[in-house]
Amino acid sequence: MINFHKDHASLVNVALVVFVVLSTGIAVAPANRMQHTDPLPDMPKMTDAQRRGLAVYVSEGCMACHTQQVRNIEMDKTWGSRPSVPSDYHYSKERLNIWQQSPSLLGSERTGPDLTNIGQRQPGAQWHLLHLYDPRMVVKGSIMPRYGWLFEEVDSANVKAGDVVVPIPADRLGGAGRKVIATPEMNDLVAYLISLKQAPLPTGVEPGKFLPSPNADGKAVKMTDADALPDGSAIFSQVCAACHQADGKGLAGAFPPLAGSTIVNDKDPTPMITIVLGGYDARADYGVMPGQAENLTDAQITAVVNHVRSSFGNEAPATTEDVVKGIRFTVSPETALGQ
Repeated sequence: MINFHKDHASLVNVALVVFVVLSTGIAVAPANRMQHTDPLPDMPKMTDAQRRGLAVYVSEGCMACHTQQVRNIEMDKTWGSRPSVPSDYHYSKERLNIWQQSPSLLGSERTGPDLTNIGQRQPGAQWHLLHLYDPRMVVKGSIMPRYGWLFEEVDSANVKAGDVVVPIPADRLGGAGRKVIATPEMNDLVAYLISLKQAPLPTGVEPGKFLPSPNADGKAVKMTDADALPDGSAIFSQVCAACHQADGKGLAGAFPPLAGSTIVNDKDPTPMITIVLGGYDARADYGVMPGQAENLTDAQITAVVNHVRSSFGNEAPATTEDVVKGIRFTVSPETALGQ
């Protein structure tokens, strides 16, 4: 038996071996596996603009308040359709340059919401521009700082072709005839944020399911009946309220109100469903609304349309999932979800 009290050389050697074994198992081997992670088959490669936006995201310290990880627990279900897997980070972990490795974007604090799937939840560039210009314009009570240095306020006559004008309400500008344009850095940052979408897993691959949330007696809560519509109020809060606001009154000069809207209150739900599916860009006094055909199922669209048509003082008749399904194929057959 080795006497470590007297045989100091053996003590150092054993300690060295233990250190090397632990370091290899805990750090080196996992890091080596991560280096050889393949992207998911349907994951698009990052564009140059998105990669520049990633650099802006890192330089502005966004990961100090926002995570990019969906854990296998019920409370994380709102941030993504599935728990995150290593392949989700394939392109974001490419080296920034020969000297720098891309820093971890997983984050450890959710002062702000998780951004793993923000490109699905908020696919509209103008919403992101307004939010970054002044978060409290679109999210009342937000504690996120403004990123005003990534915008420029100029005279209307100085707006050049190709400039991205942010739809800021006139009463928030420095004077008549003033416009706010996004800098190239801001446009790149928005391009990166919109690119954050969970890619579908290959057929037959299942990394794990979200754990059911227990009720008071510890049993799993049944979320919805098989033949019942989802909670339209919850869908509105997650998908629509950021632009149209929780009270449905919208934001003047940026997003139209839903309360009292003639389209919402039309007895024929077709115009409203068509807009929800395909988006809307016919009014210069408001920002562009992205379509939700790829993000929401027929049942979810039916639920949120019925919620809006019966809330905020609106009194329009409900629609059905069959109506939504028929309009979906008329509006955009290639995006039909095949339910």
